[in-house]
Amino acid sequence: MFDLEYKGGNTVVITTKKSKLISDPKQSVIGLKDIEPKAMVSLATEARFAVQSEESVLEVEGPGEYEVGDFSIRGIAAQRHLDADGHGSTIYRIEVGDVRIALLGNIDAKLTDDQLEAIGVVDMVILPVGGGGYTLDATSAAHVVRAIDAKVVVPVHYADTGLKYEVPQDEVAVFEKEFGGAVETLDKLKVKSVSSLPLMPTIYKLTR
Repeated sequence: MFDLEYKGGNTVVITTKKSKLISDPKQSVIGLKDIEPKAMVSLATEARFAVQSEESVLEVEGPGEYEVGDFSIRGIAAQRHLDADGHGSTIYRIEVGDVRIALLGNIDAKLTDDQLEAIGVVDMVILPVGGGGYTLDATSAAHVVRAIDAKVVVPVHYADTGLKYEVPQDEVAVFEKEFGGAVETLDKLKVKSVSSLPLMPTIYKLTR
């Protein structure tokens, strides 16, 4: 039904037979070349992570509901990590066929009841785990996943010698230990349907 790839930082790409979606394509913030979202749906968890393109299918930088291609998307207002001055971030609930995904950026770990209700029941969570005072650390990320109650986790934004993060990030192994469950390392996650996903807590570590 879809393939999920990790590009570094908070950037993932979800590809179906007919549609393509990318999150936070502005990779110059981590020392890589920005990805132009040509012929893609582009989601930015923060406005500063967006890349404008006249050839994108749709560019989303905030709350709202969108139906485009094979994707059903809901943007939910969130507070940035350690930012008490306002929302500034967006959580996305993405439905691809019968699979429901929560995509999180650098958010505060304390989700409200309204946010949890808007996220709803999901099968998979994609979220940063590197900490360093910049984003969710392993403990906070594990807490968020348990609050959302998803069994499948794809960690992003963790230590990588090929990337230049604004602050040092923890190794993904720290989150793996904190969350527990099985760990599978893949180049690309291929999801056929919700029934193909594991029923027990599982971390999919996707190589960049």
